[in-house]
Amino acid sequence: MATLLHIDSSVFPTDASSSRAVTDAFRRTWQEQHPEGRVIHRDLATNPVPHISAHSHTAGFSDPATHSPEQAAAFAERVKLIEELERADAVLIGAPMYNLTIPSTLKAWLDNVVLMGRTAGDAQSVKGTPVTVVASRGGAYGPGTPRAGYEYVQNYLSAILADFLGADVDFIVPELTMAPVNPQMAELVPLFEASRERALDEATDKAKQLAQRLGA
Repeated sequence: MATLLHIDSSVFPTDASSSRAVTDAFRRTWQEQHPEGRVIHRDLATNPVPHISAHSHTAGFSDPATHSPEQAAAFAERVKLIEELERADAVLIGAPMYNLTIPSTLKAWLDNVVLMGRTAGDAQSVKGTPVTVVASRGGAYGPGTPRAGYEYVQNYLSAILADFLGADVDFIVPELTMAPVNPQMAELVPLFEASRERALDEATDKAKQLAQRLGA
């Protein structure tokens, strides 16, 4: 029975969030294809994880036998998140662009699960795990666009998830999501709608492919 770890970080509900709409399509298709599978949904907007503290950070670089009570308690919370990630057969992440980068709640989760000597570095305990990231953004930041140099979501998550953790990372990128609500972008609404439909189709296709790959 395969497990999908589904992480959302948009501050908006599904009916107002492009990233949640696409992750929801992915998850529903996964469940249809994988009726015996398990889905763990972690909503970082409604239930954020603790940001890294001095105790949880230093505990990650020291022998557990030497941990103070404060370090031990903080590190135990990190280990819970790490084990949840390690047990997942596939990971789905909703990562909207806020002020050119990922939400702080998603950064906090990453800071907790990236642990040198276990998930990162020479060990890479989640190496090869398929990770699908829905990287929605209000404008256009792809190669060749005027704002391509300001794309810090895919670049950052590729470095962390693929390079540090060794995961098999794939991106779905719905863009121009601000077009329906920004009058100055009104002429871009058709492009937004096309991008949204393409992202929903990609989510459905990728979920089916992944379910088959994992033996649904």
